[in-house]
Amino acid sequence: MSGNAETAGERAYRRIRRDILFGRLSPAQRLKLDGLKESYGVSISTLRELLSRLTSEGLIVAEGARGFEVAPISPENLKEVANLRQLLECQAMALSFAAGDMDWEGRVVAAHHKLAMIESRMLAGDRSTPELWKRYDWEFHHALISACGSKAHQEAHSSTYDKYLRYQMIAVVFRGEIAAREHRQLLECALKRDAKAAQGVLVKHIQDCVSYTLANWPSELRAFGGAPAPRQIKTVRRRTASA
Repeated sequence: MSGNAETAGERAYRRIRRDILFGRLSPAQRLKLDGLKESYGVSISTLRELLSRLTSEGLIVAEGARGFEVAPISPENLKEVANLRQLLECQAMALSFAAGDMDWEGRVVAAHHKLAMIESRMLAGDRSTPELWKRYDWEFHHALISACGSKAHQEAHSSTYDKYLRYQMIAVVFRGEIAAREHRQLLECALKRDAKAAQGVLVKHIQDCVSYTLANWPSELRAFGGAPAPRQIKTVRRRTASA
């Protein structure tokens, strides 16, 4: 493909991937190539390449002659994804806390500042930028593990985090006060290089979110019938944590 075609294809890939993660393409939704061609502005052949790429990432399922559909979701898969994220992130934090230098500390502090600012805005009632919120959430958690010394470990964590993010955006509401406090605790642990304490905070951060999600699993998602229309993010003041 030409450079322009590659640019258009990469742009379409990012858009499709983002639309899956944020629930605009629903779980188990059949993907019709003609419709996608119009929506994303690329050819059928390019779409097949992009969907195959997303299949390898586990975000799309190839159904042989039936074509492609968005990967379904389930409570069991959420628990698997959450446990894998926890395993990868806990180990990477320990390595990162041990090896991180002043530049690493600076990255962690800067990432937390951005996340804290948007969490403050959301707690004040501004729910207009969920993608920015999750980008800053990702940047903070990534900064915590960014000195772990393994690119492969970071890539595995990134892929798993995205699958976990998908569940958050489809079925989980924003529980800001608890999440913001736990993010501050993770920052404090990082600056003290207390990996054990940070791992304890992170386990609670993830598992409380899973427990809340499963307790409030939307009925329309039980049979993989697709996600509900995107809901306005609301704050739940409970003893649970957004992760």
